[in-house]
Amino acid sequence: MSPARANASESRGSYPPEVAGAAAPGSDGPADSRPYNPMTPRRASLMQEPVLVLNATYEPINVTAVRRAMVLMLKGVAQAEEMHSAEVHSAAHSHKVPSVIRLLAYRHIPQQSRALSRKNILLRDRNTCQFCGRVFSSSELTLDHVVPRSRGGRSSWENLVACCYRCNNGKGDRTPEEAGLKLARRPRPFTLHTSRQLMRLIGHRDERWRKYLFY
Repeated sequence: MSPARANASESRGSYPPEVAGAAAPGSDGPADSRPYNPMTPRRASLMQEPVLVLNATYEPINVTAVRRAMVLMLKGVAQAEEMHSAEVHSAAHSHKVPSVIRLLAYRHIPQQSRALSRKNILLRDRNTCQFCGRVFSSSELTLDHVVPRSRGGRSSWENLVACCYRCNNGKGDRTPEEAGLKLARRPRPFTLHTSRQLMRLIGHRDERWRKYLFY
């Protein structure tokens, strides 16, 4: 089966872009229209480290990457509540890396599923191939239709899973049963409850998050 890619379709009342991980104005838009960012990290991976995002009321609402968190801070949309000891450097300045940021204006978060997108499918499945159970980087994963599109399978939360290229090629245009594969878990929509569970899971690695996640 050729790699599938879900179409991101934001519905009315969906998460605001700074919160949901969608392309915020001047951030990670698909046309690479984000403004020039002079910060050069010592390690590229540092800019992808997770940062907890709090609403203005200190309610945890999302996990984003260091790079986006710092963009929001530079734009005056958010402020740092907890910092890492690590720093990133530009030609003239050093900037401490945030661990927790808080939005300065309250954002209403609807009690509904997130937009269907590749990024959110990988986040829901924790960057884990749902057939072999191994964890991969985002670039090493694709999306697989559990029921192949040639058999009427839809691009939906319940039919799309994260899959490594090896398993994707081995499965081909077959169902998991026909290919001798077993799903790690039944795919479900990404709800706010799912997001909170992921926050707590990631929070075990960073003690600075714990007081915001009600440990």
